[in-house]
Amino acid sequence: MKLSNQIKSISYLKAHVSEIVRTLSEQGGRMVITRNGEARAVLQDFDSFNKTQETMALLKVLALGNRQIEAGQVESAADAIKRLRERTKDR
Repeated sequence: MKLSNQIKSISYLKAHVSEIVRTLSEQGGRMVITRNGEARAVLQDFDSFNKTQETMALLKVLALGNRQIEAGQVESAADAIKRLRERTKDR
C-alpha cells in the first residue's frame, strides 16, 4: 500500500469506513488518521495487530532477560541442569 493511501483525514474515515475496513482486512497494514493535518490515530487490521502484540511481548521478555543478565541474576546452563536433575532424583 502506498504511503499516500496510508494517511487519511478523519472526515475521509467517516465517509468511507466500510471501504477502509475492507481494504485493511484484505491487504493488511495500517492507516494513519489525521485531524487538522496532524496524526491523531492509527487503524490496523486485526491480524497485524495480533502480530504487533506478540512482537511487543517478545521484546519485553528480551528486555527483562537483559536486565537480569546485567544484574547478575543468572546461572550457568550446567548449574541449572544439575539443579533440575537433583529435583527429579528426589521424586
